[in-house]
Amino acid sequence: MAAPRRDTRGIVDAAELFARVRFRRREPAEALRPYLEHYWLIDWDLPQPYASHVVPHPSVNIVFQRFGDQDPFAEVSGIGLGLFTQKLEGWGRVCGVQFRPGGFRPFFPDHPVSGWTGRRVRFPEALTGPTGQEVTRATEGTRVTQSTHATPVVHTMHATVAAVLDPPEEDARVAALDAFLLSLGPRPDPQADLAMALAERIRTDRSIRRVADFARAEGLSVRLLQRLFSAYVGVGPKWVILRYRIHEALERAETERAVDWAALAADLGYADQAHLVRDFTATVGVPPTAYAQAVR
Repeated sequence: MAAPRRDTRGIVDAAELFARVRFRRREPAEALRPYLEHYWLIDWDLPQPYASHVVPHPSVNIVFQRFGDQDPFAEVSGIGLGLFTQKLEGWGRVCGVQFRPGGFRPFFPDHPVSGWTGRRVRFPEALTGPTGQEVTRATEGTRVTQSTHATPVVHTMHATVAAVLDPPEEDARVAALDAFLLSLGPRPDPQADLAMALAERIRTDRSIRRVADFARAEGLSVRLLQRLFSAYVGVGPKWVILRYRIHEALERAETERAVDWAALAADLGYADQAHLVRDFTATVGVPPTAYAQAVR
């Protein structure tokens, strides 16, 4: 794996975010690099509240979070299907793990990744699998559903959360993230390797526009490809194709002074500009031309 990427794809109005928070990406330990995109670290101390917005990648994240004087916590954040908004105020710190699409399953092999999609499940409950909204509500604050073996796990997670979030030194936080993930023992899985390779191909090859054509080129049936993505990525291949299109359109809107939207729509494989405008507006909340004007 190369060094953490430097693009801002998925971040809505990245320049505004970076002006308000300290944002970094860090590389994980070598043994974890086949499965992870990177770690992402954010610290802030704001005089006024600020809402950040992200168009999520087709990636699962594990996120350690501290918001001011509230109790810190960690959670598994499955792939978000819509625009993700996080209100930041006062001071706080987040240390996140972004898995490669397909790279999360080896750490939690007993559950298809689609079970986490659209869900945010706090630790330690997350160690038992994606049990959904009921668990998320039950574990707000410091309440935990206890079992005969729960207390040691709770204490271990409290120590891990502290080890990740407490150190002022960035290297110490990264080392704590490494130790936590290595303790989960990712299991080699050829199907996970295949899913990661296929998802990466979609991200980097603009010519991939139709699921049927992609499946045929890879020697797979459409049904088998869809089942693989559901189990290992968490969303279908069509969703991944569309999401990476929006990421590129979002980045082009922020970095180019005058975007030729009709040409970009054709370049991204849309039938026409109207289809790009529709998808962009549905995902980001405003039409691409309005967004481009606002960020400039």
